[in-house]
Amino acid sequence: MKVFMLVDDSPVIRKVANRILSDLGFVVIEANDGADALIKARTSPPDAMIVDWEMPNLSGLDFLD
Repeated sequence: MKVFMLVDDSPVIRKVANRILSDLGFVVIEANDGADALIKARTSPPDAMIVDWEMPNLSGLDFLD
């Protein structure tokens, strides 16, 4: 099963995207900012990600850098 990580500081965006991706058959991991995503991605690397650009603690751009 493919694992998809959602990285967004908005719980509403994560909830909507999670519902769509889950319906498509993905296992979904959520992170509320780049710092949280970095920890989770190092522990269990996802197959794909959607990353928000502007977030507290570690922006999407800094996370991808």
